Amino acid sequence: QVQLVESGGGLVQSGGSLRLSCAAFGFSLDDYTIGWFRQAPGKEREGVSCIASVGVHTYDEDSVKGRFTITRDNAKNTMYLQMNNMKPDGTAVYYCSATLIQLGRPPTTAWGQGIQVTVSS
Repeated sequence: QVQLVESGGGLVQSGGSLRLSCAAFGFSLDDYTIGWFRQAPGKEREGVSCIASVGVHTYDEDSVKGRFTITRDNAKNTMYLQMNNMKPDGTAVYYCSATLIQLGRPPTTAWGQGIQVTVSS
């Protein structure tokens, strides 16, 4: 069964740090573009950061540049989002995703269940 399981969320004070983890089960992350998204209350889900299967860092949302870092550990089949100097507007449910892109086939995406991150001011 294909599954992404997130951990590491919780409550943090403004200026603090958290590290989210997302472990993959039932498939290998090696060939997948991975990413983190978030959805704040009353807002649409937005992309935070992503990294391609070949390890090229492809995207960071403007407000997290210099503060958030996405990494992948293919040996552990896990991706991470290190979040430093967190701000109250970072309060959201965070989702990890893994997308497989194959020539001639539509992309397929797996999602984590979402994990709450709350930043207190």
